[in-house]
Amino acid sequence: MKLCVFDFDSTLMDGETIDFLARELGLEEKVAKITDKAMKGELDFFESLTTRVSLLEGLEIDKVDKVCQNLPFMLGAKETIKELKKRGFTVIVFSGGFRNATSYAKNILGYDADFSNILHQREGLLTGLVGGDMMFDFSKGDMIVRIQNLLGVTRENTLVVGDGANDRSMFLHADMRVAFCAKDILKKEANIVINTKDLTEILKEI
Repeated sequence: MKLCVFDFDSTLMDGETIDFLARELGLEEKVAKITDKAMKGELDFFESLTTRVSLLEGLEIDKVDKVCQNLPFMLGAKETIKELKKRGFTVIVFSGGFRNATSYAKNILGYDADFSNILHQREGLLTGLVGGDMMFDFSKGDMIVRIQNLLGVTRENTLVVGDGANDRSMFLHADMRVAFCAKDILKKEANIVINTKDLTEILKEI
């Protein structure tokens, strides 16, 4: 058994879901600045996430779903996942983003499962609250250990791919660590660094 865990935003998808959502409210620049600092490790992930989501209060859930169903996938995402599965990998997504995006993309890109966060809504509008599987800096590391134990996968047979500071915790538990067009803070933890926006480059390295 082999395991591959991808980050979603700026890894399988070209951009940050929350920034696209903020655009609907004219707040993209404000939210993007917080996102950038969080991905560089300059802000606590939980605090940055809850702050950014609070700014989305009042956004219609219909607009959220429309945005999440029209996100631009990274070049080579579908082909890379297909090839990894041919090579015997179970492919999973961990995202500090939102299930509206990751669950929709699962059926298009072909990964096996997704773990992400849920935007709270009431009467068709976002309340500005969020909860879920990937709320903290440590969440991805915590979840990958549980999945490795469940599937009986060793760290030697684990591949992780990400771009930001909140991916560091899962990098601790994998021997194949890909920093994909990543922030410097994550490149330091990787043993494979890819600076080209083409996920098929991963297949040449493993």
